Amino acid sequence: MTATLFQHIGIIGAGAFGTALAQSAVRAGRKVTLFGRDAAQIAEINTKHTNSKALKGCRLDPAVRATSDLATAAASNAVILALPMQATRPVAEALALVLPTGTPVICTAKGIERGTLLFSTDLVADLMPGHPAAMLSGPSFAVDIASGLPTAVTLACAEPYLAQALAQALNAPALRIYHGADVRGVEIGGAAKNVLAIAAGVVAGRGLGDSARAAIITRGFAEIRRFGAAFGAQPETLMGLSGLGDLLLTASSPQSRNYALGLRIGGGMPIEEAVSAGKLAEGAATASALMELARTRGVDLPISGMVDALLNGWVTVDGALEALLNRPQKAE
Repeated sequence: MTATLFQHIGIIGAGAFGTALAQSAVRAGRKVTLFGRDAAQIAEINTKHTNSKALKGCRLDPAVRATSDLATAAASNAVILALPMQATRPVAEALALVLPTGTPVICTAKGIERGTLLFSTDLVADLMPGHPAAMLSGPSFAVDIASGLPTAVTLACAEPYLAQALAQALNAPALRIYHGADVRGVEIGGAAKNVLAIAAGVVAGRGLGDSARAAIITRGFAEIRRFGAAFGAQPETLMGLSGLGDLLLTASSPQSRNYALGLRIGGGMPIEEAVSAGKLAEGAATASALMELARTRGVDLPISGMVDALLNGWVTVDGALEALLNRPQKAE
């Protein structure tokens, strides 16, 4: 299987990340069809070659063509689901009705579906049987990808040859894509790091210093390792781009929606206001699902648990910090 089989890429979701991937795929020499529901947004992309709603100030290549017809975007060699985790199911259900048999589906949602506790590729397997599922994740901001700044991510698929072919097809001059087979490890790294980035933001917003933030990131990564081990993730995956790499980026930059959410909470903004004040932060919805999954395997996630408790109003910021600092001492 070669990259030449994937000349036409359909991207489902005209948000920031979907638009950025469309721009990058064109740079990689692919034909791109970008699907979105907002008619005005679609018209702007096709006529002005901008997407001010999602990527303000970014000029798009005229070869990025947008459509509001799902079947048109589905008539491609591979599709990328570039949607928030909690919004993926209804679109995936509709896509299943029009997607040609066997077309690979590349997921990008870094989260866990609430209620079902499914990861992205599990959702594809349930709703679109017969379509190979892959996961694309790593330390990447949409604006960096769209602007052509150097970025490296990982694409994982249970079928190694397919993972390699898809990675080669999407690899662009400034977007380096590594490939692998540890789908679950890539998904766990992407989902868990969003929750931990909120914790890092809370620490920064509270003015507790860089030492405290470093401790949160380091001990948070230990949580990712424990959780990953319980669910069959490979340690090498979690040490790579989609695990440690993504955590370092997301837990250190205000560009991160999750870190920014934590900053607002740490700064004293009420939880509901903090959540609604910025763009969607996947970690806010993932925290409870992550903790539910952890309890099914008896995995201890103290930092993630405190984020969940904080978001649900069960504990204050000061109470969460005190509880973490007063945990029994143990060997690292």
